[in-house]
Amino acid sequence: MRTRPLKVALLGCGVVGSEVARIMTTHADDLTARIGAPVELAGVAVRRPSKVREGIDPALITTDATALLKRGDIDVVVEVIGGIEPARTLITTAFENGASVVSANKALLAQDGAALHAAAEQHGLDLYYEAAVAGAIPLVRPMRESLAGDKINRVMGIVNGTTNFILDKMDSTGAGYQEALDEATALGYAEADPTADVEGYDAAAKAAILAGIAFHTRVRLDDVYREGMTEVSAADFASAKRMGCTIKLLAILERAADGESVTARVHPAMIPLTHPLASVREAYNAVFVEAEAAGRLMFYGPGAGGSPTASAVLGDLVAVCRNKLAEATGPGESAYTQLPVSPMGDVVTRYHISLDVADKPGVLAQVATTFAEHGVSIDTVRQQGKDGEASLVVVTHRAPDAALSGTVEALRKLDTVRGVASIMRVEGE
Repeated sequence: MRTRPLKVALLGCGVVGSEVARIMTTHADDLTARIGAPVELAGVAVRRPSKVREGIDPALITTDATALLKRGDIDVVVEVIGGIEPARTLITTAFENGASVVSANKALLAQDGAALHAAAEQHGLDLYYEAAVAGAIPLVRPMRESLAGDKINRVMGIVNGTTNFILDKMDSTGAGYQEALDEATALGYAEADPTADVEGYDAAAKAAILAGIAFHTRVRLDDVYREGMTEVSAADFASAKRMGCTIKLLAILERAADGESVTARVHPAMIPLTHPLASVREAYNAVFVEAEAAGRLMFYGPGAGGSPTASAVLGDLVAVCRNKLAEATGPGESAYTQLPVSPMGDVVTRYHISLDVADKPGVLAQVATTFAEHGVSIDTVRQQGKDGEASLVVVTHRAPDAALSGTVEALRKLDTVRGVASIMRVEGE
């Protein structure tokens, strides 16, 4: 066994970083045995050096991350800072100075993954990022390696624990959105500013990463269609239950039937209670992968938090260190297909539309005509009315999203339609 330790620089020491440092210390002997050489925490770059960090030698703390990376003896850099800068510059500096990188930075990878992969390849180094998607759930590596010989056609999943907690509470208790969000915040599941989660930005970044891996093509954050879940109401859940469904914020990645393009989207959707994703509760994540040879696979587990995310980081660290000892690298970017990402309008899906309409004869016929004029077939209609007002719930057959959107816009212009109360896509059937 090699006796010289592999030296690790840790960038960031918050919830995840401190847990990575703790595990590296408490499991040092096990890590040595699994890797084939000792692993040494050589430095920890932070913004606030005065903060007490239990279990970490104060001598390792520095505010000069660049100097730490340029020491010349760092073998692996673990980046858990998050955000675009300074993380992007620091990762590039790590490669330039001979260090492989383990990152949990979904936002950066979704925006500049291609450039980072190119830099790693240029220097003959590794870029691993299991922790960037779905926390502790082994997902990136199984898709990059275990399914490398298969053809993935579809990925659908819950990849944000905060939103799943909120929607689960709305479903199980009948709470409204704000009430469920307040509970999530009180329990520490939601940030003080939950925008990245509830508006789907976090899930969209993860969707971009997964789409690139699944379809061997470059998918950036800007390519992902995104809708948040702040407009989901208790009434939507009541309607979903009448259909035998629940509501989840889903990341959906699909290869076109002709194999010539892909789509990537994040939005709330109704799914049947019989679908495996419908039973995912609390802040858990789950991803459903459909491959040509392997069939349907489901990956499930905690998708966030210090310990789960640190587990994924340490798994990558072990793999990268083993590669260092073998003087080899793991899989890099696979983007050989260069498939275009189609716009949301090309996606074929179903809609659940709730309308507030005048309670008088001919309204249903007028609404049905509007759907027909846009080439959208109606599956079911439910109507109830009282005192001159009525609600009309229409569930469509599958149609291009552009046709469905056009139908909704036309409905808004009808004199008999007082408002479009809710629009929800229906998936997983």
